[in-house]
Amino acid sequence: MTHWNVEILGIPGICGEGKGGFPLAEHHTRKKRSPAGPREAALEVLLRVEEQGAYSGLALHGVLTDTELSRPDKALATELAYGTIQRLNSIDYVLSARVKGWPRKVEPWVRCLLRLSYYQLRWLERIPAHAAVDEAVRIAKKRGHAGISGLVNGVLRGIVREGAAVAVPTGLPAAERISLAHSHPLWLVERWIAAYGEPTAEAMCEANNEPPHASVRVNRLRTTREKLLSEMEEAGLNASISSLSADAVVAVKAGSLAETPWFREGLLTVQDESSMLVAAAADPKPGMTVLDCCAAPGGKSTHLAEIMQNRGRVIANDVHPHKRALIDNQKERLGLEIVETMISDALALPDLLPPQSMDVVLLDAPCSGFGVIRRKPEIKWNKTEQDIAGLAELQGRLLRSAAALVKPGGTLVYSTCTIAPEENEQSVRRFLAEFPEFSLNPEWPAEVLRPLRERGVVNGSFSGMVQLLPHHFGSDGFFIARMRRGD
Repeated sequence: MTHWNVEILGIPGICGEGKGGFPLAEHHTRKKRSPAGPREAALEVLLRVEEQGAYSGLALHGVLTDTELSRPDKALATELAYGTIQRLNSIDYVLSARVKGWPRKVEPWVRCLLRLSYYQLRWLERIPAHAAVDEAVRIAKKRGHAGISGLVNGVLRGIVREGAAVAVPTGLPAAERISLAHSHPLWLVERWIAAYGEPTAEAMCEANNEPPHASVRVNRLRTTREKLLSEMEEAGLNASISSLSADAVVAVKAGSLAETPWFREGLLTVQDESSMLVAAAADPKPGMTVLDCCAAPGGKSTHLAEIMQNRGRVIANDVHPHKRALIDNQKERLGLEIVETMISDALALPDLLPPQSMDVVLLDAPCSGFGVIRRKPEIKWNKTEQDIAGLAELQGRLLRSAAALVKPGGTLVYSTCTIAPEENEQSVRRFLAEFPEFSLNPEWPAEVLRPLRERGVVNGSFSGMVQLLPHHFGSDGFFIARMRRGD
C-alpha cells in the first residue's frame, strides 16, 4: 500500500501520451470549477498537466489551495495524482485491453479519470472498490453524459469483476518484464540493466515507486541533532536519525516540517539525505572562499556555510534572477551572514570572478534527474536518451568554467541528482582527460564515507566519486565526485 505525504511533494509531472478526441465527449464542458472532492481535485491536476503542460507539483498546489478539502482528502488527492503518474505504464497496459483506441482516441478528462480510478482499484486497498467505481461514475455524469458514464462504469466494473492486478505475461525478456511490472520506460530499464545488471535495475525501479520520506538538515549552529530529535519525539513525531547523513533527521508522516516552529526559527532545512552529502563531501573549512555555481534554492549553499561555522565567504550563484529571494530567505532564516547571492549564467562566472580564486567550487549541475523519480515521477516519462546527450555536453562546458575558478590545491565538487553514466562518471573522466592538473580526491570526511562503506556502496578502492542509487538508503539517487587541483 502506498502512502504519499502531501506536504513533501513539490513535483512537476505529466499525465498522458498525447491528445485526442473521444467521440462522445464534449470539449466545451471544460469550465473552471472548484473540485468537490479528492478525486475531482486529482482529476483537475492531471488535466492541467494533460491539457496545459503544467508541472504537476504546481498544479497540485494550485488546486488544493483553491479547495476547502480536509487534510485527509488533500492527502488522498495527492496520492491519486502522483500515484497515477508513477504507475502510468502499468495502468495504460491494463486499460488498453479494455478501451478501444486507448489512449489517444479517448478524451483527456475521460482518460485521466479512468487512470486515477484504476490506480485506486489496484493500489489503494483501503478504499472499497464500489466507492471508487461509484465516484468515477458520478464524476463522469457530472462532466459528460450518459454515454461516457456508461463507458466508465463498464470498464471499471469489469476490472473489479476480473481482478485489478497487472497480469505480466510470462516469458517476457527481463527489461520488458521490469518495465511493465514496475512501470518504467523500456529504454530506461534497458540502460540500467546494461549498467548495473538485472537485479539492481529491478531494485531501483521498485524503490522509485515507494513514497518519499521527509528528511531535514539540522542547523548545528543553532541546535544539535540529538536535541532536535528529542523535541520532535516529544511533539509526537515519528522521527529518527538518518543512516546516511550525520546532519539529517528522518520523519515519517510528519506533515509539513516547513510549517513548524523549528523551521521558522532556523533550526532545520528540508532537504533530501543524499543531497546533504554534497556539501559534506566538499568539506569546506572556516575562513575559506567557496562558490556554489548553481545554487537555488540555496540548500547546498547554506549547508556549506553551516559547515564553515558561518566564517568565511560563500558565493551562491544562480542564473535566474527571481530565485535570488529563495536563497536570501534561506540564509536569513538560518542566520548565515557569509552567504552572498549572485545572478549569472554559470558559464560566464570566469569573466566575473578572479581566476583561481576559490578554495572550493561546487557545481551541482543541471541534469536529467533520474535519481529523483520517487519525488518527480513524470521525469521517467518526459525525458529521452537525446536529453541525456544534450545535458552531458552542457555539463562538460560548466565543468570547464568551474575549473577556471579553483585555486591550486583547491577542491572542485561535481554533483547531479541523476543515474546516467554519460552525465556522471563519463563527464568526470572526460573532464580529467582534458584538465590533467585535476585529479579525483578520495579523502572524504570519515563520517561521509562510513555509511557508504557499511552498505557496500563504496569499497576499499574508493576513487573519489560515488553513485548513490535509490534503493541504497531509500533516499534520492545522487552522483558526487570530489577533485583536487594540483599545487
